[in-house]
Amino acid sequence: MPETHLGNERMRKKPSPAPAESAGQSGSVAIPRRAEGRMSKRYGDQTLDNGTQQMLHQLQIHQTELEMRNAELHKARDELEAALENYADLYDFAPLGYFSLDESGVIMESNLTGASMLGIERSRLLNRRLQSLVSPASRPGFLAFLERVFAGSRAEECEARLRKAGGGTFWAGFRATSTISLKGMRKWCRVVFGDISARKQAEETQIRLETMTDANRELNREIARRKTVEQALQKSEQHQIRLLKQSRRMQAQLRHLSHQILHAQEEERKRISRELHDEIAQALVGVNVHLEGLTRQAAGKRGVLLQRILRTQRVVRKTMDVVHLFARQLRPAVLDDLGLIPALHAFLNEFTKRTGVRASLTVFAAVEQLNMDKRTVLYRVAHEALNNVARHAQASRVEVTIEKLLDSVSMTIKDNGKSFDVESALHANRGRRLGLLGMRERVEMVGGHLDVQSAQGQGTTIIAQIPLDAPRSRGRGKTGMPLSPMASTLRSRAAAEDRSATADPLLWGA
Repeated sequence: MPETHLGNERMRKKPSPAPAESAGQSGSVAIPRRAEGRMSKRYGDQTLDNGTQQMLHQLQIHQTELEMRNAELHKARDELEAALENYADLYDFAPLGYFSLDESGVIMESNLTGASMLGIERSRLLNRRLQSLVSPASRPGFLAFLERVFAGSRAEECEARLRKAGGGTFWAGFRATSTISLKGMRKWCRVVFGDISARKQAEETQIRLETMTDANRELNREIARRKTVEQALQKSEQHQIRLLKQSRRMQAQLRHLSHQILHAQEEERKRISRELHDEIAQALVGVNVHLEGLTRQAAGKRGVLLQRILRTQRVVRKTMDVVHLFARQLRPAVLDDLGLIPALHAFLNEFTKRTGVRASLTVFAAVEQLNMDKRTVLYRVAHEALNNVARHAQASRVEVTIEKLLDSVSMTIKDNGKSFDVESALHANRGRRLGLLGMRERVEMVGGHLDVQSAQGQGTTIIAQIPLDAPRSRGRGKTGMPLSPMASTLRSRAAAEDRSATADPLLWGA
């Protein structure tokens, strides 16, 4: 148990005046009178000589006075001791801690409450620097507080975290005022401090609460902002979905339009080719027949008329050849009359003569069971692919192979020319060249698939794969209308011209 009393240095240096002493100053006459009255009661009317009686009387009065003064002094001493004890109790057991510090922060005095708050006995706490008990984080602020206290005369306040002897810390609030000792004019200060951990904890809790409130408010704003963004994203997503559906719908419409255009183009080619074969060529043949009749009539004269007729016949024959070539390029009559294999055979024949590139064909006979649309697609793909070989590949050999798979027909066109970037070719020059795209559209139009492969040193390979149809009989044409004798003769002649060409090597059937 710590000490219960500590003499106050200032009280020892300057004790308070005794009450009897002050009473003696005011009642110096009352005490002798009281002493005389007491002597009169004690001795009564005893008869002595005047001198002795007077001296004895004075001595007795003085003795009584001393006794009374002694009693007053004892009473004053008891009251002073009681007051000192009350002061010590008030100082030691005050609810706050009291320290007396010098300028260097050394503890000169401490009450029991201050020692108990630090968990250190008061005897071990004296002559110890208070800043050594302050936590390192609070020490600079506490030293600045002491400097302010001793530099001025007004009260200063400070908050610091103190360390307990048994471990742990607590927040303390300090208040101090500088003073001067009576001896040596030495500066010192009286420091009052109390435990403010609860208040600091409440402040920290309040700060955390305010921080959490601010964070919660910011979170609510962020949630509201994100909800707004989410709603905007949902609207944008719905808009994108609508745009995507619209784009797909338009793409389907464009694809359908493209297929219709290709189909209409093929029909128009067929019509123009038929017109060229059946009408224009027929008219040219009629002109040529009349010219032959005139030639026989003018054979004997051998004049200027014969020469003109012969020149006209040459022009007519040349015009007929151009018409036949143009008709075959638009749509060969042999494709409609004889089928895909003779048409490809005739085209490869003409391709070899025109370009010098050797072409071979390997095909299975059952390919003629495909409907006219699919055979036309195969012919157009082969036609466009070989024209690309002639224009760009710089090849010396090209192979066309048509084979039957499990449920489809595959046509492979392979050359030994130079390679190219397939993706760049598919996406570049869309507005001017539609070769690969046109082939792909034609194949997809009949439910097929087109694949283009090109590698350095390996040439280019084009594979068109279309679904296989059920066997069906081959008709003459879509219209089914009978042709005139002249048109039949012209068409048979054109087909015969197509078959008459030879391309080495060509393989028929499979």
